[in-house]
Amino acid sequence: MSLQKNKILIVDDDPDVIEFLSYNFRKKGYEAEGIAKVKSFEPDVIIADIMMPEMDGIIMCKLLKSHELLKNIPIIFLSATQDDYHAMNAGMAGDDYISKPIRFSVLLPMVEKYLLHDKPSVANE
Repeated sequence: MSLQKNKILIVDDDPDVIEFLSYNFRKKGYEAEGIAKVKSFEPDVIIADIMMPEMDGIIMCKLLKSHELLKNIPIIFLSATQDDYHAMNAGMAGDDYISKPIRFSVLLPMVEKYLLHDKPSVANE
């Protein structure tokens, strides 16, 4: 049985945020991608910005949570605003919330509490 890396999907309209988080998660041994192909990537956790130009992160979260195969993926919201309204909505829609600027040392434990480490690969059993 081989071990499979945990996957983290990063959804943000700022490429610098995606690059920063992807780099740091890879250094910790996770597979992290800044892509929006949630079905094909099959993430274990999604990190998403709340305010994005094409689709609000909370609306995206509600769409994912309404899909049978995706509804149990934990979602951690990122936000540059300190607005209590956004924090409240993020808390009701997603599983966790962190403000920007992101401190990776705070985000990593949030992500790790949702992950199953050293999960077996189904394909290789």
